[in-house]
Amino acid sequence: MDLRPPGLRGLLRRPRRLLAAGAAVVVLAGAGTWTAIASDDPPPVHRADQVLAMGDGVRVDTSYFTPATSGRHPAVLLGHGFGGSKDDVRRQAQDLARDGYAVLTWSARGFGGSTGKIGLNDPKGEVADVSRLIDWLARRPEVRLDGPGDPRVGVAGASYGGAISLLAAGHDHRVDATAPAITYWNLADALFPGGVFKKLWAGAFINSGGGCAKFEPELCRMYERVAESGKPDTEARALLQERSPSAVADRIKVPTLLVQGQTDSLFPLGQADAAATAIRANGAPVDVDWIAGGHDGGDMETSRVQARVKTWFDRYLKGDKNTDTGPAFRVTRTGGVDSTDGRALLRGASGSTYPGLEGGQRSVALRGGERRFENPAGANPPAVSALPGLGGSGGLSQLSSLGVGVSLDFPGQHARFDSAPLGAGLRVTGSPTVTVHVTSTADDAVLFAKLYDVGPGKQQPVLPSQLVTPVRVEGAKAGKDVTLTLPAVDHEVQKGHRLRLVLASTDLGYASPAAPATYTAGLKSDLKVPTAPGVTTAAAPLPAWVWWLPLAGAAVALALLLTARRRTAAPAPDPELADVPLRITGLSKRYAKSADRYAVRDLSFQVDKGQVLGLLGPNGAGKTTTLRMLMGLIQPDDGEIRVFGHAIRPGTPVLSRVGAFVEGAGFLPHLSGRENLELYWRATGRPPGDAHLDEALRIAGLGDALARAVRTYSQGMRQRLAIAQAMLGLPDLLILDEPTNGLDPPQIREMREVMIRYAAGGRTVIVSSHLLSEVEQSCTHLVVMDRGRLVQAGPVGEITGSGDTLLVGTATPVEDPVVEKVSALPDVASALRTEDGLLVRLETGGTAQNLVAELVRLEVPVVAVGPHRRLEDAFLTLIGGSA
Repeated sequence: MDLRPPGLRGLLRRPRRLLAAGAAVVVLAGAGTWTAIASDDPPPVHRADQVLAMGDGVRVDTSYFTPATSGRHPAVLLGHGFGGSKDDVRRQAQDLARDGYAVLTWSARGFGGSTGKIGLNDPKGEVADVSRLIDWLARRPEVRLDGPGDPRVGVAGASYGGAISLLAAGHDHRVDATAPAITYWNLADALFPGGVFKKLWAGAFINSGGGCAKFEPELCRMYERVAESGKPDTEARALLQERSPSAVADRIKVPTLLVQGQTDSLFPLGQADAAATAIRANGAPVDVDWIAGGHDGGDMETSRVQARVKTWFDRYLKGDKNTDTGPAFRVTRTGGVDSTDGRALLRGASGSTYPGLEGGQRSVALRGGERRFENPAGANPPAVSALPGLGGSGGLSQLSSLGVGVSLDFPGQHARFDSAPLGAGLRVTGSPTVTVHVTSTADDAVLFAKLYDVGPGKQQPVLPSQLVTPVRVEGAKAGKDVTLTLPAVDHEVQKGHRLRLVLASTDLGYASPAAPATYTAGLKSDLKVPTAPGVTTAAAPLPAWVWWLPLAGAAVALALLLTARRRTAAPAPDPELADVPLRITGLSKRYAKSADRYAVRDLSFQVDKGQVLGLLGPNGAGKTTTLRMLMGLIQPDDGEIRVFGHAIRPGTPVLSRVGAFVEGAGFLPHLSGRENLELYWRATGRPPGDAHLDEALRIAGLGDALARAVRTYSQGMRQRLAIAQAMLGLPDLLILDEPTNGLDPPQIREMREVMIRYAAGGRTVIVSSHLLSEVEQSCTHLVVMDRGRLVQAGPVGEITGSGDTLLVGTATPVEDPVVEKVSALPDVASALRTEDGLLVRLETGGTAQNLVAELVRLEVPVVAVGPHRRLEDAFLTLIGGSA
């Protein structure tokens, strides 16, 4: 089970259905290869790679992992995620084999080395393949049997692979236990929730599968039909439902561990709840585990989850009755941020029974009369909640778990209803519900319901896990009462905060009616909030420092007495540097795990107001490390950095006066340039008036393009938009790392003008670039670094003006014979005619004074002589060719 944070290729992980029971699996000749997998720790694992023929012309690529120990072992089938292959679960397969299991992994149809069309777990395709793989396991001498042709086998996987584990249990009675993760119960409900088309996630399915042609034809036709109409039909729902575990709900009767993600707009917690309810009704043991991550990003808790899957199989496949499989219900909660690395701190809460999504309901009154709002023509601009692809370890949903509001609702396109400030904290665990009355000027209304946590003052409201509930209200023209089941979350609302119900007419991730309409919504009930009172957060264990801190304190005190050295946490501001944007003094940073190798060593320089400073150096010179220390991202080992007199530390308030553009900014392609910048500024939590948005945009020079969707921008326009984002708030010090990457010459010129305009207002710009000609034209000052040390610092003219090439200005053009005579002079290496005179390169030892004397002797009408050296020449001279 691969529980790494998924990207678009790895977001959707599911398996396929059974062909005719008992059909033969053919091992293709020459396809089997046995490999002994070496390990530093015994026992070793054996692996066999084989391609198996499924009987309908499809070939499935497999790997078989077995322990080195003799005898028969329980078997485990591990499914991979959508867009992936068997290689994604290889490490878990090896670990399970070392723990005494015979493990078979395979690439599903259309993925990896397997052939065939993608069927989204078609009972006649992928699910039938699993049944044939079980047939194959039953013939292996390493696999324990419960009866002839019946191996002891469990099935596990995440997302696409999680669904196949449930489907296999429903279609094949030989499956003995399952452990699906972040997967679906009803695929139609997942992609058409509330009768609304989840267009971005559906598109992600098609794209990560390799395009529509890679799917079974009926699936491709269904997708194109729904994508064009924007509305799922009955045939589309039926097609996905028959590929869902819910279609065989009454036949899944095996112990099931359901692991579901809290940050998951694709398969939210309600999918696992429906599975738990159905399987438990069949009399099977079911445990539920809500992890911090999901398809939208966050911590996937891979090690903990895989350990729990192992104990689950130890209990129900090996038959170890003494194995502790964990609580019936567990939920991971975020408890702040680790100040050392910025990661969310996670703690577990558990209950002896699964509370469902409605346990311990409390009523919270909402205020507000009827609200009118618009569905705009073309459903544009859309509100923003969760987005596929913005996952990883961060993502919008992960930010919301840390109390950062990043959602966007446009004025006039939503209704909102607020509670009074809460008199006590409230933990929401499950799905809140509320009844509203909806009318529409059109026959149908499509609404997106969401519940915000609103802090006091001007704090940005937080949408827990960035989740919304879409609902299509049919017959809304006559008015209709609708009970809304809001997304299931686990979220703590603090005392003094308010709950806010928002009904929006659009959402970027979903299809809304293109025709304009006016909606009216009013409250018909209080908000019912589930609290799951039986779920308690485990007390945090005493950290190790509780025990070693007293001893360490005594040792440190003794060291201080012996050395008489004292340190302060943060040096006081230096008033003499209050107007100096940057002063770096004796800055050093060692490479990790090295006492004598330095990325930056004893670096000192100063940048004054109004300067555009170019930071130059070959690869490995220490430029990026210096910028990271300047922005407070890493701490130096020695020396200090002062910005406007304040010493830089992580989180230092003076960093609010610094704007930075490092690599590329990520923008939402469907929003305009202005909307992207407004969304970014709102996420900072700072007052809108402090953004100086119009001024930043004027400097960036984007003009009318600001109203266009970012997806229509050229690379140069995206770069300028990213610079504008860094300039929001008009920071006094602007840091740009390679701002001209990927730009053509006209775009580079435009970027140069942006930097010059910004500094013209008395602000300061530091730019790191490898384009020396651009730095020469746009920068007023330079800092040249090599091997972590300062080589030279000063005005551009001083650094470039010490070379051996002179520009000789003449009153009249120089004729060719005269040029030849100059070239033949002693100590002259070459002479070239220019529009204004001569370009003369001197030999070593030649001087300007001697040259002028010779030119006068030759009657050359000299009017000026000055140095002429390109920055490239100066740069290569200074670093000794190490670039």
